[in-house]
Amino acid sequence: MALNVERNGFPVAVYNRSREKTDAFMEKRAGGKNVKATYTIEEFVASLDRPRKILIMVKAGAPVDAMIEQLKPLLDEGDILIDGGNSLFSDTARRARALEEAKFTFIGMGVSGGEEGALNGPSLMPGGTRSAYDFLEPILTKIAAQVDDGPCVTYIGAGGAGHYVKMVHNGIEYGDMQLIAEAYDLLKNVAGLSNDQIQAVFAEWNTTPELNSYLIEITADIFKKVDPDNGLHIVDVILDAAGQKGTGRWTVTDALEQGIAIPTIIAAVNARIMSSFKTERMEASQVLTGPGVQFTGDTKAFTDMVRDALYCSKMCSYAQGMALLSAASKTYGYNLNLSECARIWKGGCIIRAGFLDKIKQAFNENPELPNLLLAPEFKQTILDKQTAWREVVAQSAKSGIAIPAFSASLDYFDSYRRDRLPQNLTQAQRDYFGAHTYLRTDKEGVFHTDWTPIESANTSTPPVFLADQGSTPSVADVERKEVKAKG
Repeated sequence: MALNVERNGFPVAVYNRSREKTDAFMEKRAGGKNVKATYTIEEFVASLDRPRKILIMVKAGAPVDAMIEQLKPLLDEGDILIDGGNSLFSDTARRARALEEAKFTFIGMGVSGGEEGALNGPSLMPGGTRSAYDFLEPILTKIAAQVDDGPCVTYIGAGGAGHYVKMVHNGIEYGDMQLIAEAYDLLKNVAGLSNDQIQAVFAEWNTTPELNSYLIEITADIFKKVDPDNGLHIVDVILDAAGQKGTGRWTVTDALEQGIAIPTIIAAVNARIMSSFKTERMEASQVLTGPGVQFTGDTKAFTDMVRDALYCSKMCSYAQGMALLSAASKTYGYNLNLSECARIWKGGCIIRAGFLDKIKQAFNENPELPNLLLAPEFKQTILDKQTAWREVVAQSAKSGIAIPAFSASLDYFDSYRRDRLPQNLTQAQRDYFGAHTYLRTDKEGVFHTDWTPIESANTSTPPVFLADQGSTPSVADVERKEVKAKG
């Protein structure tokens, strides 16, 4: 990031608590550049012009608070602090309030693109103090990735908005990566393709409008890499236990709080958790057997179906993420522009993909679009490809191959498209054991049934009672309003 800022014409001062890292950076990467090394916090702050613009890149959580506390006594009114790490959005909102009250300004900025993006142009998601963003805008628009409709940066919103959007971006990323892993599993262990054949498939998919994306591109590259020491593909010797740093889990947690269904992203988080039980899975594999059904169909046709299923499932992952952003925008007062969120993801970031331009256009045409699956562009494509999607999920079940994100995406689609779900029975059960009441389809009001009346000669069916409709709202009133509000 420092080199990116310097390359775009802005002088930079750098500080790291390890003097050795600072020296190595200056000798190897910053040599001859307009970069000043500093070795104490005091020296670092003193080297900056006012208002000072300080980008903090440290581990999320307590280290960010500790760094801010070290800096605050050295700052002047109007100085700008920028947290460029993956901080929890609620922490960012707290820090923004505290720093603004102390007459400083604060930006919580999501940064996506990895090391390459940071150097050559990331996607930037800054939120917090609006005046601070306006001051930083000339720098941020220069260092961000550049696409056909502008730099991949925009002011996201107040408080923790920037880090919230980055969190959901990462949730979508979790879903995307899991879906690609499941496609690989199907190609390898159902269709029986070799690594070289899988590489060719992903390379070809990356040329299609539906699947052209950074993650598909790097997946094709991964299958090219061979260990020079033993001739094995690197991917085959990597332990099948995926790590995570928390943003996916945070996305799931807040989606539950918001009451927004994100089953594909939840499946992706669960898949990483399941992968961590390596020893248990190895032991279970010795005693728990699956169906052992071998695929005997047309391999090329099955590969094409996996491609279509992957596209449909990916769209569900993005639809869930955008629905969560829409809900959070209202809950937290972010006033998010979903079209702009999609636009700044078109370049630099990990989930950049060809169809993001269509997502941008969908929300530009209808900012209140309730779900991306209803956008004409995506609706028709998914309807056309759903047969392949269903065949792939069915074949995986027959073969004993777990594809939790593919399955969750199809379940999401099938649940969303149905006008009646079996939760009428769920609500009846709730009323039976807890008198939680229910709404009816044939009349207005809130009802409760006495499901186990004392038998008498005068009653042959359970009586139905209208809930109290007095001035004080009952639990039933609240639940009814919630149901109506959520459609």
